[in-house]
Amino acid sequence: MASESHDEGSGYGLKLLFPIVLLYSAYLVFGRLHEYWRLRHFKGPATTGISWLWHSRAVLSGKAHEYYGDVTEKYGPIARIAPTHLITSDAEFWTRINAVRSPYRRAEFFYSTARFEPGKDNVFTECDNDRHDARRKKMAAGYSGKENLALEQSIDTHVKELVDLVHKYAATPTSTKTSTPMDLSKKIPYFTLDVISHVGLGQPFGNLLADKDQNDYLKSCEEGLHIANTAWGLGISWLPGAPIIGPLISPSEKDSSGFGKMMAEARKIIDDRKSKSTEGKSDMLASFIRNGVSGDDLFQEAFEVILAGSDTTSAALRILLLYIMTSPRVYAKLQSEIDSVASSHAIIRDADVRQLPYLNAVVREGLRVHPPVVNIFSRVTPDEGDNVTIDGKEHYIPGGTFIGYSAWSMHRNNRSLYGQDSEVFRPERWFVDHDNVEEKERYAKMIRTSDLIFGHGRWVCLGKNIAMLEIYKCIFELFKNFDFAPTNPTEPWKTNSTQGLFKITDMMVNVTKRS
Repeated sequence: MASESHDEGSGYGLKLLFPIVLLYSAYLVFGRLHEYWRLRHFKGPATTGISWLWHSRAVLSGKAHEYYGDVTEKYGPIARIAPTHLITSDAEFWTRINAVRSPYRRAEFFYSTARFEPGKDNVFTECDNDRHDARRKKMAAGYSGKENLALEQSIDTHVKELVDLVHKYAATPTSTKTSTPMDLSKKIPYFTLDVISHVGLGQPFGNLLADKDQNDYLKSCEEGLHIANTAWGLGISWLPGAPIIGPLISPSEKDSSGFGKMMAEARKIIDDRKSKSTEGKSDMLASFIRNGVSGDDLFQEAFEVILAGSDTTSAALRILLLYIMTSPRVYAKLQSEIDSVASSHAIIRDADVRQLPYLNAVVREGLRVHPPVVNIFSRVTPDEGDNVTIDGKEHYIPGGTFIGYSAWSMHRNNRSLYGQDSEVFRPERWFVDHDNVEEKERYAKMIRTSDLIFGHGRWVCLGKNIAMLEIYKCIFELFKNFDFAPTNPTEPWKTNSTQGLFKITDMMVNVTKRS
């Protein structure tokens, strides 16, 4: 009897399971068909209407920016890259999306992967527009330098330390031996991390003086980006916030080195400063405190300064240095301009270095031809959707659609704006005939478009001023004091993109001191 009852129960369970599975399968199929139908008017690779596989492959390849560029090259300035995700290379549309009063918002699914503690936001990861705007208002003075009167002086300290460090590897002009090869992929991040820890927390980490990655901070940041990129590509970025599993895989402030150690050291500095007066302090942390950033928000924002302020600027510097070194004509012309004004051992003032026309063109061209940040920066359309005109064609984008930014095609491959040689590093393209109305208008559009490298409007990069101070001074002083040559011209570096930031390694150079 018991056996018969058990069999009947099992049979009933199987009969009940079948319609449940069928209904769930139908729900999934209907949902996917609905997603496909909503964006059916937008072209893209064959599978992108029904699957995220194409996008996952792009992210995990380390070359997502090239995938996005290829898509907009082939399918136009707005294209489909996943069932619910579009991407655009249209500068005017992207400008409107990011305007101060834009109804678009950040996409949680992307920005949650950039949190360094699950469930805790900073100004970069905050997706609610009102909360983001309130955070940003409190922090603007600290980032701009208005409350940091020693900002330029602090940066000068570390520019000099960088020059002194390079001297240790450099050969003399009359030497019959080559210099000791130096890895610029390491030295430049030492510089940017020291700068941002100094102007951000008031205490430099001391990488340049030690000539090493103190406590493996930089190594851990790279590993963290790789993990976040993999999680995003596989669609498992929710794992760090999961109970039991999350704490096991996330960095801890109890760690003896790496990312957790970096968080612990930063928290010690921040907690110590909380209880003290900010009078006489002119770093970013003091400015945040004075403007009402408090509690755990203070740690989140101050630590974000360190992470965001180092990686992006170091990528920009290494990109610029490589393009200059591998372009003899540009190299000679830039160095001639530098020599025409370099007359002392003091670090050049920001007000003076910004007056150099060719250096300005080199910086703008280098950032254009190889944007240092190629994040997709996913946004979400307002609930009511949006009617847009792109390249003369009208489109309706349904509410709740993700839209991202294709840096590679908006800047590097933008032939209609920058010319048929847009992929070539040619600073002279920024010198135009301003008496020619058409050329003057095109130049203005070039400026507006290239400025989008730093974002726009509501989400424009808060740290742009600090980054540009570092970039101009560093390039000027390095090429004033040294000559550089790639040790291996056929493979001058190794690079891939993780979370839209470039991991650059093996950038070996030989250095010679200049008279």
